[in-house]
Amino acid sequence: MVEVFKTNVNNREHARTFLTQMQRIHADYKANFDLEDRDRILRVECISGTVIPSVIINLLRKSGFEGEVLEDEVIIPHA
Repeated sequence: MVEVFKTNVNNREHARTFLTQMQRIHADYKANFDLEDRDRILRVECISGTVIPSVIINLLRKSGFEGEVLEDEVIIPHA
């Protein structure tokens, strides 16, 4: 399962530090940032189960950042 978060992480060094910290605490999570995206996306995959959003959000906060689950956009074309 993959969960996508909108964050305020704004540079590569902060992203790298956060990912290292997350990997130490949650070895079964694999993650990456897309800092070029306007939402500064954090994608997290759990290789052994389900990503728990509150765990990621709390870890972001403890690291001095904000994050929220980025909800899927469903686009319905007009008939």
